[in-house]
Amino acid sequence: MADPFEKIVRPKNKKRLPEFVQENQMNKLDDDKEIFGNDFSGIRDKFIVEMFYNTGMRLSELIELRHGDVDLSGSSVKVFGKRKKERIIPLNSYTINIYNDYIQLKKETGFGVDKYSYLFVTDKGNKMYANYVYRKIMYYLGLVTGIDKKSPHVLRHTFATHMLNNGADLNVIKELLGHSGLATTQIYTHNTFEKIKNIYKRAHPRA
Repeated sequence: MADPFEKIVRPKNKKRLPEFVQENQMNKLDDDKEIFGNDFSGIRDKFIVEMFYNTGMRLSELIELRHGDVDLSGSSVKVFGKRKKERIIPLNSYTINIYNDYIQLKKETGFGVDKYSYLFVTDKGNKMYANYVYRKIMYYLGLVTGIDKKSPHVLRHTFATHMLNNGADLNVIKELLGHSGLATTQIYTHNTFEKIKNIYKRAHPRA
């Protein structure tokens, strides 16, 4: 006997859009002088947040960075992504200034700053680890946003979404994120379209 339900087309599961932090919320992290302290841990935490937001790198990539990966003359950082694939990401002047502050405090604290030393270390000078960074990002994002998920990967989504919203080419974002194919990067266009729809609804008299 034929199955009466075999020709019924099931509705497609709606893809969940990547969560991201709004630009004004990220600006608050930069502008509020009381969020980060001026001691070693405070400047380091601010540097971690800025590296995620200004480069879009993964958590695993950040904790493996060494001082030799930062090229101040070229205003860039070398990242080793999945399958050890190397990519170069530009660093803006704002991030470089925080880097310089961090290095100065790291020297004063007595932690290693030679090119083979890990860039990010704990308060005790040990190599940074994933849970440590994850907790930090959860705390700081919790001060400025009410989104459900607060993680380093959300800052990666935030980087990509803000770049796209401000006119960056999708192929450039793909290279910066280290995606192997454009299909993975295209999910951020959905966030942009959601923004367009919201503007349309507010602006059109019949929307």
